[in-house]
Amino acid sequence: MFEIGDFAVYPGHGVGAIEGIQSLDMGGQVQDFYVISILDTKMTIMVPKENAGGTGMREVIGRDKVPEVYAILKSKEVSNNNHQPWNQRYRGYMERIQSGSIFEVAKVYRELYSLKGEKELSFGERKLMDTAKRLLIKELAISKDAEEADVGKEIQGILL
Repeated sequence: MFEIGDFAVYPGHGVGAIEGIQSLDMGGQVQDFYVISILDTKMTIMVPKENAGGTGMREVIGRDKVPEVYAILKSKEVSNNNHQPWNQRYRGYMERIQSGSIFEVAKVYRELYSLKGEKELSFGERKLMDTAKRLLIKELAISKDAEEADVGKEIQGILL
C-alpha cells in the first residue's frame, strides 16, 4: 500500500513520512510494520501493514480534493450541537478528528471557528480547534506542494 518515502495520514496524529518497513517477531509470528515519523511532532509510530487500512491510515488527499475541503470551510452550515454542554461537543469533535477524514477535520475547524464568534470556547475546544487547524494546514500544504504559511493564510481568508 505504501512505500518508503511516501506520505500517509494517521488519524489524530496527522501527516507522517513512511521511514521504513520493519519486521518484528510477535509471539512467534513475524509481522511487518510501517515505521512512520509524524511531521508535526517528530513522533515515530509503528502500524501493522496488514491492518493499516483498519486503523484509518490513508494517503494524503490529491490536489483535486482541495477545493472540496475549501468548500466545507466556506460553508455557513451550522451544526445543531452548539447548544450542547461543552464536554459533549468536545467528545463529538474528538471522534470526528480521530476519524482521520480531512473533510471531518475541516467541518470541526469550521464549526469551532464559528462557535468562537458566538461565545468563548472552553480550553479543550480551543485546543481541538488548534489541532484541527494544524492537521488541515499540514495535509493541504503537502497536497498542494505549498508552504504551510500560505495555506494558513488561505484558510484564514476563507473563514473571514
